[in-house]
Amino acid sequence: MTHRSLSPTVLAVSGNPRPGSRTLGAAESVAHRVAALLGAADVSTIDLAAFATEILAPERPAADAARDRLAAATVAVVATPVYKASYTGLLKAFLDLYGPDGLAGVVVVPLVVSANPAHALVGEVHLRPVLVELGAVVPTRSLTVTEPQLADLGPVVDAWLAREGDALRRAATPLPGVDGGDPPHADQAVADAFAGVAR
Repeated sequence: MTHRSLSPTVLAVSGNPRPGSRTLGAAESVAHRVAALLGAADVSTIDLAAFATEILAPERPAADAARDRLAAATVAVVATPVYKASYTGLLKAFLDLYGPDGLAGVVVVPLVVSANPAHALVGEVHLRPVLVELGAVVPTRSLTVTEPQLADLGPVVDAWLAREGDALRRAATPLPGVDGGDPPHADQAVADAFAGVAR
């Protein structure tokens, strides 16, 4: 089991193959909003593009370090642009580094950046199932933003937090006396996720 600090940590992960992409910027912006919601002081970033050529190599120290950082996070915003109506191959290759339950207990917010509003369900249909299969807790609906919205994410994130903030807070906040490990509200988070599907 991965042990986590009592102080919540928030991580932004970008699966865009371009270094310093707008996807990365969006992930960081959302991560800071999530951190403010949770009262977290620690926000950090993983840009998969920085070590993309290493992920499939036999020796991959940077990728392995990033893998371990994500597994130890309290909350992670995992972001991807839409590529062929799904998430990127780079993000897939990174997630393939995890074994079963490799993300057990990590609360994940899927973030999808799309050029076409028709791809609004990519996060729910493609990315969420993979994260859940790896053991992540995904208590909210995916956050999808279109490229024109990247210039001013505030209203989009405000609306998403108004709908999903309570479920996210419950999933990520430890109960008194719990010293790390999986979020204690995971069962409730799963129930909230199913309730969200029915809405």
